[in-house]
Amino acid sequence: MTRNSAMGWLAAVSLGIMGCQSPPKESMTLKSPEGTHEINIYLDATGRPGYQVSRNGKMVIDSSGLGFEFRDQPALLSGMQWKESTSFAQDETWEMPWGEQRTVRNHYNAARVVLEEEQAPGRSLILHFRAYEDGVAFRYEFPEQAGADTLVISEEHTEFQLTGDHMSWWIPGDWDIYEHLYNTTRVSEIDAISKRDHPNLASTYIPENAVNTPFTLRTEDGVHLSFHEADLTDYAGMTLKVDTATLKLSSGLVGSDRFNHKVKRALPFQTPWRTLQISDRAGGLIESRLIENLNEPNKLGDVSWFKPMKYVGIWWEMHLGIATWDYGMTLDEQGRWVDTGMAHGKHGATTENTKRYIDFAAANNIKGVLVEGWNTGWERWIGFEDREGVFDFVTPYPDYDLEALAAYGREKGVELIMHHETSAAPRTYEQQLDTAYALMQGLGIHSVKTGYVGKIIPKGEYHHGQWMVNHYRKVLETAADYQVAINAHEPIKATGLRRTYPNAISREGLRGQEFNAWSVEGGNPPEHLPIVAFTRMLAGPIDFTPGVFDIGLKQKPESQVNTTLAQQLALYVVIYSPIQMACDLPENYEGNPAFQFIREVGVDWEQTRVLDGEVGDFVSIAREERETGNWFVGAITDETPREVEIDFSFLPEGSSYKATFYRDHAEAHYRDNPTAIEIEEAAIDHGSRRTFRLAAGGGLAISLIKQ
Repeated sequence: MTRNSAMGWLAAVSLGIMGCQSPPKESMTLKSPEGTHEINIYLDATGRPGYQVSRNGKMVIDSSGLGFEFRDQPALLSGMQWKESTSFAQDETWEMPWGEQRTVRNHYNAARVVLEEEQAPGRSLILHFRAYEDGVAFRYEFPEQAGADTLVISEEHTEFQLTGDHMSWWIPGDWDIYEHLYNTTRVSEIDAISKRDHPNLASTYIPENAVNTPFTLRTEDGVHLSFHEADLTDYAGMTLKVDTATLKLSSGLVGSDRFNHKVKRALPFQTPWRTLQISDRAGGLIESRLIENLNEPNKLGDVSWFKPMKYVGIWWEMHLGIATWDYGMTLDEQGRWVDTGMAHGKHGATTENTKRYIDFAAANNIKGVLVEGWNTGWERWIGFEDREGVFDFVTPYPDYDLEALAAYGREKGVELIMHHETSAAPRTYEQQLDTAYALMQGLGIHSVKTGYVGKIIPKGEYHHGQWMVNHYRKVLETAADYQVAINAHEPIKATGLRRTYPNAISREGLRGQEFNAWSVEGGNPPEHLPIVAFTRMLAGPIDFTPGVFDIGLKQKPESQVNTTLAQQLALYVVIYSPIQMACDLPENYEGNPAFQFIREVGVDWEQTRVLDGEVGDFVSIAREERETGNWFVGAITDETPREVEIDFSFLPEGSSYKATFYRDHAEAHYRDNPTAIEIEEAAIDHGSRRTFRLAAGGGLAISLIKQ
């Protein structure tokens, strides 16, 4: 149900805004439906548009300017006049085809402000603002202009003036990759430039002191803020430049060295939304659906051909050095396979090995098998400057019978998951999109993991620039035509487009599980995921690939996963994705009673409750599985042991549940005793409360099966 109405109480023009650097010429005030948030929108004395944001009467964003610089015309940073303003309200409910919850309320008040230059050529700029109970958002609109059909943007000048030196959790504003460890500092201490040298990233470019979004902060009085963007369409990704002296953030768009601009767009167009989620509770940031609400409704219609699922796959064994992606042979000019001397019989993606994974999945309530290294090209995919044309996305290696394996999986109720590593050569991939997806459709394969490892070809483009944003969208839209869902690695950030294109099922976009096997920096520290839950996860689903049971990594004794076994189980609830991998080797699961939790845990949720948490310290989350009414709880902590109380009042009254607790043993420790776990069963209902001890780097997983 949708409701639109004029908001007569909304002031169209007023005078005087507290804290403006210059007296405003004209202004208006926009409040959220319950009055929690207020946006003051104004023109200052120079004719530059600006805004302020307050929560419950207290300023959270002080006077902040808006505007643009262009390559071939004067900037829009002053000299504007207020032409008109209108307002309306929206209250609708929509349903996620899959997600953290079934239904989402989209309730906001909105304002539209039309500005025009006072002097020739009299260009127009339209500002759109929305005020929600869980945050605020705004975007720019460039209407048609006399004498121009295209805009070339050199920089967007959107400011966010902070009101204090807040605690912040950040990764550098890298134009190429998000796979950095998070830093915990005051805003005044942010130093992204110092993160330039990274020993284990295939591509990285950090041109200025900026951070990537989502960027999460906590004020001295406990208000949590997270900056991001929504509906990133035909535009460059936004970093946030940090002025450590003035505590001002400003937009820094990812550029193109090839074209020497940030954005080129035909008129008319709208920019992505600039978003600010606000909550008194850290958990309120996770529960917010602001980012998805700012995107357009589902354009694909029925997407029931994709089913949320757990999966296993031929992947982790490569990171452990047991197997290789490459076949070890390559075709010569006469089309004959010749030995390259590389794999030496260790090729992982064989027909026999894949059948082993399919059989394991079928026996354990797992519906998918990912296979990496199945297709030709892996002998020349990395370390080569010219990677165009290297990969073939329809031709298997000789030891991999794709058609037979797809049929074998169907007989067992298990679907293959395709893998397309592009080696950051998107033009090669685009040439094969239709052929590759038609092959998948013909074999009944409905999801693909894409990868973009390395520096983008052509030279001068970056993973997060406009050119690549458009490539990722083309892949998504083409895949939808063939009923294929995309799990993107080395991706552009998630900005809520899964509402519009529900075949955007998951993505990486963070430092993942594989770093634990590489040991370049000792793996991911225990604080990593308690930060990720309140930062990267606010953007959307994460393919983190949990489920390591051999935490000591016996094949790589110099490496280790810095969690307990109980935390690996808890991640299936805490880190959200509609596809969840059980990433370890099947033999490491066999006979381990803790594997029962992975067999049972859901992947598609009716509702989600964040029970407690603090950024970087710990988090506990409860989720109800769709259709079954079963609930699952996950809690994780950093390197500090702690007690967490689980109040089961989220369960419906009058129902009882068989609970199985998978908790850290009293002597568990992520480094010294990581696999020590206790498993206990009990009856639990709405009135139950239990306190659990989480070990250092530990966790808690609970299955609640409705009786």
